[in-house]
Amino acid sequence: MLWFIGLGISGISELSEDTRNIIKNAEIVYLESFTSPISSNEKEQLENICNGEFKIAKRWMVEDGNEILDNAKDKEIVLLSYGDPYIATTHLELKTRATNYKIETKTVHSSSIVSSLIGEVGLHYYKVGKVLTIMNDPKSMLTPYNTIFDNLLNKTHSVILLEYNEDKSFFLQPQDALTLLLETEKTQKRKVISEQTFAIVASRIGKKNQKIISGKIENLIKNEFGDSPHSIIITGKLHFTESDAIKAITECLDEPIDNSADVKSISEQMIEKYVPMVREALEEIRPHYENLKEYEDVLINAKLYIDDAENFLKEGKKEYAVLSIGYADGLVDALRIAKGFDPKM
Repeated sequence: MLWFIGLGISGISELSEDTRNIIKNAEIVYLESFTSPISSNEKEQLENICNGEFKIAKRWMVEDGNEILDNAKDKEIVLLSYGDPYIATTHLELKTRATNYKIETKTVHSSSIVSSLIGEVGLHYYKVGKVLTIMNDPKSMLTPYNTIFDNLLNKTHSVILLEYNEDKSFFLQPQDALTLLLETEKTQKRKVISEQTFAIVASRIGKKNQKIISGKIENLIKNEFGDSPHSIIITGKLHFTESDAIKAITECLDEPIDNSADVKSISEQMIEKYVPMVREALEEIRPHYENLKEYEDVLINAKLYIDDAENFLKEGKKEYAVLSIGYADGLVDALRIAKGFDPKM
């Protein structure tokens, strides 16, 4: 038997009497230690509940899973983790393997940082987009940047979890994570993140000393947020009740804004950039074909494709818009090359 038990965001204080008895009666209790920092006092309290063996399970042990699964074949085993046990994909993979090995599994769910965080800061849960993690590595920033980009295009909020490394006792600070996003924007240039972006930094949610600060990134990076853990939310389009809640519940440094208002898809950015360029290139070459009737249809079609690109974009048909400006560009380039001009783009 393998139990997956969540300790919630407040730790041991959230455990019911029934859950304590499951832990007490287990032959081996593993405490997973890599998804959230655990104090020595908390470890001691949990160990004191156990009648059986108590072991700390580092990331490699849970990812490998062999020891836990082998013991679970003929023993009562508990895997404890902070938050809800299935927020960590490693735990879900372990449950899948146990099921395939015909090992019985049971679960005690609890509050997770993701579910608790949204309400604590005053946002609507159904407006949350894809959750992401920021690591302390500039080379890994494209994925979280693109995720925020996609969420903002969908008008949804981005919940950002920050790297925790148990072996180095390292927790990425909010200021550093926000700075990494600003640096990524400098290379990507899609106007996803700026110093004016409104964000929320939530610290130690579920603890007695929790703190929530919101405001523009330029002001947030000047703050000190205290002990970990921390999470960040880049808000999308805010309902007025969300804005009111943020101002009432959080330490709000600036007026909440709609971060999604000026974010444009790659298709929109391409059309806005290339339509003027292709139109200008067409007008430059047109005089060179003024009396050549055999090219008249090509010139007309190039202009129509440019117009189609703008019209398709207005209708929300972004793929058609990109195709149209591509066709127009190809025709114009052919006309320019035929007269000895270099392509415009």
